[in-house]
Amino acid sequence: MSKKKSRRKIGCFDEQLYKKRPINGLILFSINSVFETDEKCSFERLAKECFDLFPSTFSFLKYPNWPDSRKLDRPLRTLRKRKLIAGSPKASFSLTKSGKKMALEIAKTFRQEQLKI
Repeated sequence: MSKKKSRRKIGCFDEQLYKKRPINGLILFSINSVFETDEKCSFERLAKECFDLFPSTFSFLKYPNWPDSRKLDRPLRTLRKRKLIAGSPKASFSLTKSGKKMALEIAKTFRQEQLKI
């Protein structure tokens, strides 16, 4: 029997921590968050993770309780072009070595800023 890591519940971050951050960094952080649970990072799973962690950035303007997956499209292409992620919406996404490094740096700054609040 294989053991899966239990899904830790992060919940969403305080809006002050992420609202002014670039969306690309939030997506990198979210991809890393999915991988920390040993799950495959499909487009749907990534959209869910982004919305769960950063709801005001990844929601519809008129319907803030609903995730807007369109907000992922261009940033994902940009991240692929910059070689920070690999994959596609039809398959799944993964972080490259440099993408993983950047995601961990973002996580570190979130932890530091949470201590300030």
